[in-house]
Amino acid sequence: MILGITPLTFVHVVLSLIGIFSGFIVVFGMLTGEKLDGWTKLFLATTILTSATGFFFPFHGLLPAHVFGILSLLVLPVAFYARYSRQLAGGWRHTYVITAMIALYLNFFVLVAQLFMKVPALKAMAPTQSEAPFKLTQLVVLILFVVLTIAAAKKFRGEPGHAA
Repeated sequence: MILGITPLTFVHVVLSLIGIFSGFIVVFGMLTGEKLDGWTKLFLATTILTSATGFFFPFHGLLPAHVFGILSLLVLPVAFYARYSRQLAGGWRHTYVITAMIALYLNFFVLVAQLFMKVPALKAMAPTQSEAPFKLTQLVVLILFVVLTIAAAKKFRGEPGHAA
């Protein structure tokens, strides 16, 4: 046990946090028109691993986290293909931005849900995650991601960027 959690949980959480952190750096790069190749590789790899490791936990019925993991594992190969196989050519640039942002959003949605389950003050406000504070928080997160996705799609040109 590490910090009172299983090694799998620890690795899964660390991968998730690295994926979210690097994902926001990639979004910054998109907004400034830079590829940020190293950060992009880190984001895609850790986000894929986050989604994959989520399926190693005991299965007690299909949960929203499983659905989000499946969705993430469906959009991430498209983002990877658009970025690396198609080199962001033509419509693949927008495809990359949208699928990468969806993957980051799904990971961030789960982070918010976990915070509402684990942080006592947040859990007290929304113990079943069906209460208004949880729903409002997730709505604000969704709106922010939609706005960021639109801005990134408009600004990202995929010009040669700085290596990370």
